[in-house]
Amino acid sequence: MDSEQQRYKQLGDFLKTRRARILPSQTGLLTSPRRRTPGLRREEVAQLAGISLTWYTWLEQGRPIQVSTY
Repeated sequence: MDSEQQRYKQLGDFLKTRRARILPSQTGLLTSPRRRTPGLRREEVAQLAGISLTWYTWLEQGRPIQVSTY
């Protein structure tokens, strides 16, 4: 694995571990009693960050994505 691929993987690992540590109540999000995810869901992180769910998922998966100049 080259260094660029390793950086993407490290970013994905970082995002996953941080997402698991944050409770919805810490961000002001409402929770339901039937919650299977201990931390935030991907959808919630994407909403809070102001990005699409797909974009956040790709970041967390460590995909080599690039921002368009347009």
